Amino acid sequence: MWQTPLARDLLLQYYGTSAPQTPDAVLTWLRRNLPDAERQIEPPRLRCASPDHGARRLTFRLHQQTGDGEEGGDWLIIMREESDQTVIQAMSLSFKLTAREAEVLYWVVKGKINRDIGDILGTSPMTVKKHLERVFAKLGVETRTAAAGMAMSRIRLLHPPFQN
Repeated sequence: MWQTPLARDLLLQYYGTSAPQTPDAVLTWLRRNLPDAERQIEPPRLRCASPDHGARRLTFRLHQQTGDGEEGGDWLIIMREESDQTVIQAMSLSFKLTAREAEVLYWVVKGKINRDIGDILGTSPMTVKKHLERVFAKLGVETRTAAAGMAMSRIRLLHPPFQN
């Protein structure tokens, strides 16, 4: 197994292991998706979130290299560290929101209700409601659906791989 230094560091951070050891979760994902890979169908991504890493998570995807022969090329495992924080910061700058307003809008985009957002951010649902009122005013919208739609459009421009 060949790894870049960054891949080695990420595996060490998230799983406490590196080559030649492959984390069990990655092996299970590979075994489960091997039939699709053999039929040259790119399998779904594996996402690894850890409480130790806060808003960061590690994603894995398989990418087939084109080969010279009939069977195609080798499969590469592409690892990428993603962070909710970069999306929140981009929304804050893009819409001229405070950091807290951007966090509230982010969780609205993720489909959370005010009570859940309050639990996540450590505030009351009424505080979340106040933040949303200011977000609506700044975005020029009247509903959370409109605000979420506007935010999703902007997020996809700024961060194409974002998954809500």
